[in-house]
Amino acid sequence: MKNEAITSRDVDFAKWYTDVVKAAKLCDYSNVKGCMVIEPNGYAIWEKMQSVIDAMFKESGHQNVYMPLLIPESLLQKEGELIDGFAPEVAWVTHGGDKELEERLCVRPTSETLFSDYYSSTVKSYRDLPKKFNQWCSVMRWEKTTKPFLRSREFLWQEGHTVHATSEDAEAETRLMLEIYKKFFEEYLAIPVITGRKTDKEKFAGAEYSLTVEALMYNGIALQSGTSHYFGQKFAKAYDITFTNKDNELEYAYQTSWGVTTRMIGALIMVHSDDYGLVLPPKIAPTQVVIVPIGNVSEEVDKVYKELKDKGISVTVDDSNKSPGFKFKESEVNGIPVRIEIGERDLGEGVITVARRDTHEKMKISLDTDITSYVISLMDEIQNNLYNTAKDRRDKMTYEVETKEEIRDIVSNHPGFIIADWCGDVKCEESLKEIGGLKSRCILENVKPKNKCVCCGKKAKHRVVWGIQY
Repeated sequence: MKNEAITSRDVDFAKWYTDVVKAAKLCDYSNVKGCMVIEPNGYAIWEKMQSVIDAMFKESGHQNVYMPLLIPESLLQKEGELIDGFAPEVAWVTHGGDKELEERLCVRPTSETLFSDYYSSTVKSYRDLPKKFNQWCSVMRWEKTTKPFLRSREFLWQEGHTVHATSEDAEAETRLMLEIYKKFFEEYLAIPVITGRKTDKEKFAGAEYSLTVEALMYNGIALQSGTSHYFGQKFAKAYDITFTNKDNELEYAYQTSWGVTTRMIGALIMVHSDDYGLVLPPKIAPTQVVIVPIGNVSEEVDKVYKELKDKGISVTVDDSNKSPGFKFKESEVNGIPVRIEIGERDLGEGVITVARRDTHEKMKISLDTDITSYVISLMDEIQNNLYNTAKDRRDKMTYEVETKEEIRDIVSNHPGFIIADWCGDVKCEESLKEIGGLKSRCILENVKPKNKCVCCGKKAKHRVVWGIQY
């Protein structure tokens, strides 16, 4: 039976999403307009994401640092494209205590300026390079409309900022981070993604080019899920980041930046969850297994708990003073991948019950079974099933088209990723926005166009993925 507190996702997807967020106690609304309170269940998921992806960063040679929250206006304005791109979203501090500041300070919307200012004073020689830094922090962007995890004025993220001696090294870094994000999404979040290059219109302000990770939600709407940017020497020239190269010549450095945010939690919800509540892949679930005792079974519960815990499985025992049915429902709404029910009747028959969250299947297994091996195998099966289900759905909702008429039909009746060729003219790109707000998601790299431009009929330069976005 579905959760009565959750609207069916096939009836009202937006309401369903909000209902799942509330029912699973992931976040709550705040009296700070446009900002959310991330509750323990939501923050635990973020912490798990942090631990996994931070290990990937460190394995690839990155170090964590922390930059100031506030940026002087004069510093922000040094790189013109960046300030133009973020100006509508910047929040300004104008007073310190009861005194008006001599210079406004912006609450960081991103930290390219701060890292560039730091690098300008610390990079002197090619021997200082590369510097591969990342920070975990919050940023603020004054969004007009907000939605939990997907778009809020303050949100959590990681932002990597690196500086290199050569363009080759910087571009390799840009590609490396894209691959790390792709691996994280597909292997841990069980979300299939498409990667590619943003058009010039959609790239990050101040970047030479931007690479992107794009995911498709259950309702056919696209979500930009992570980006990696190559800056070349743009910021280095604006902030005077110079170094003496191997030929003893003064040269401007090359930079990158890259980031993912708490909107990954929104992606998890919209790709995997159902009318019963949250569904979490085992590799990213803060609690992978919950044991529900039914009756006087503490000895067997303790035994199973210890066996799982000793094998590094994240397991908890729900020994609260609630009915078994309530506990089952609570474990479902919270998305715990595996539930083990240990009851007096089952023990009398020499079995225990194991339930999997993704398919709602229940299995009776013998007490002689190696429970840890069984659970590890089951979690692998769940992880793979979630990925394959999402990929099959994504593939069925990906359409190759040749005409605007086909695009209108797809946008109106069955949204998804649309693959269509484009001439490269921004006017053609903008014209598609008139069809339900359609935007380019990414240019497919190393893929030749098959047809003429879907907009103007001229020779196409790129094969592009289009979609309606969150």
